Amino acid sequence: MSEIKRATGLLIIEAVNSNPNGDPDRESDPRQRPNGCGEISPVSFKRKLRDLLDDHSSPFFMSLPEKYREDGGCYNILEHRGRDRKAIIAEMGKDSSRFMESEFVRKYWDARVFGNTFLEAGGDKGFIKTGVVQFGMGVSIAPINILRETNTNKAGVQEGKNAGMAPLAYRVVEHGVYCMPFFVNPNYAHKSGCTADDIELLKLLIPHAYEMNRSAIRPDVRLRHAWYIEHKNMLGSCPEYLLLEALTPKKKGNKDDPSSSWDDYEDVSLLSEDLLCRVGSCTDLIEQ
Repeated sequence: MSEIKRATGLLIIEAVNSNPNGDPDRESDPRQRPNGCGEISPVSFKRKLRDLLDDHSSPFFMSLPEKYREDGGCYNILEHRGRDRKAIIAEMGKDSSRFMESEFVRKYWDARVFGNTFLEAGGDKGFIKTGVVQFGMGVSIAPINILRETNTNKAGVQEGKNAGMAPLAYRVVEHGVYCMPFFVNPNYAHKSGCTADDIELLKLLIPHAYEMNRSAIRPDVRLRHAWYIEHKNMLGSCPEYLLLEALTPKKKGNKDDPSSSWDDYEDVSLLSEDLLCRVGSCTDLIEQ
C-alpha cells in the first residue's frame, strides 16, 4: 500500500452574487470580519465534501473510480443526520487496543480523514482526536460588499401585510475572492486509519465541492484553483507559509475596496522556480 505524503493545499474560491457561508448568529448574513473581509468556515467546506460522498446512488458517486464504488461500505459519512449513537459506539468496539481493526475505522471515510470528536464527551479511549487533513478558515483577500434584498413569492409565505414577502432574506456577497488553506499531515494516519486511497478520494471530491452543491442562495461559487503541493519528506521540505503566500492572488488598485470581478486580481499560475525545486510536486486539482 502506498504511503500518504505530506502536502500543503490552497483553495482560491470566488463568490459571485452568492452567499458562500451564512452566519447563524447574524440571520444568515454572509460571514464577515470586523475589518470587512469575508469568511468561509472549514466546517462549511467539509460539509460539502461529506454531502458529495454521502449519497451512494447519485450520478456523482457512480462516476467515481471503480475501487471506491465497489467498496462503498468503506466510504460512509460519520457526520450524518439521524445517526445512531449506540450503534456507532458498538462499531468502535470495547477493546481500544483493537480500535484500528474496528468497524468504525473501516466504515467512515470522514472520520479517517478529518478526525472525530463525536464521542469525546463520553470519555471512550477509542475515539479519534484529530485527523490527517485539516482545513483552515477561508478569508477574502479584500473586504466584501453584502447585498440585502427582500425575497418575493407568488404563493404567500406569511399571512398579513407581508404576505408573499421575506424581508431582507436575500443576503449575498456581490463579489469576493477567498483563500482557504488545508494541510495533509501523515503523522496522524496510524491513529485514524487514513490511507493513501482516502487522500486520493479527497483530491477527487475537492474540485466539485461547489458546482455539485449549488443552491438558491449559493448559485455561483467558483473554485478558481485548488493547489495541492506535495513535499519531499513527511517533515516538510519547504515552509508552508511561503507556499501559501506565493500562490495567493494579489488585488490590483486599492486593497481596501471590494472587488467587482476576477479581473481585479493578479492571478498566480504556478510556483516560482526557487520554491518549486524545494517541493515534490505542485498541481492544480481543478486542471486535473
